[in-house]
Amino acid sequence: MLRENLQKTLKEAMLAKDTNTVSAVRLIIAGMKEKDVDARGRGLKEASEADLLSMMQNMIKQRNDSIKMYVEGNRADLADKERGEIAVIEKFLPKQMSEAEVEAAIKSLIGELNASSIKDMGKVMGALKEKYAGQMDFGRASVQLKTLLS
Repeated sequence: MLRENLQKTLKEAMLAKDTNTVSAVRLIIAGMKEKDVDARGRGLKEASEADLLSMMQNMIKQRNDSIKMYVEGNRADLADKERGEIAVIEKFLPKQMSEAEVEAAIKSLIGELNASSIKDMGKVMGALKEKYAGQMDFGRASVQLKTLLS
């Protein structure tokens, strides 16, 4: 579904001469192809949708880091370009979970996996990434998880 949406959006943006969207979607497709090559190396046909969602989350994180540097360097034009790319990438991600939903999901997985200490953090984070790819910021989720397991 995600792959078809990307191709459809690219075609529509090209017809509308929306260069910002074309550029951002092409970056996503390039990343998708890279993930597909990695997946073939593991014996799979193509990357899973969860892998692609995770990749797009990383793309957003990279752009947010760039925005921070551009703002500090008084390059508002470049920061605005990055914000535009984030807006395009976010169109393909599922709705982001609220802080309360993230906490509930973490508590649920802690119970399911019988996690009781910080040693179980990797197991819980792996399950979170598998189950909620693209729906939460795993950096913040990691902080919450650490607090709950401490």
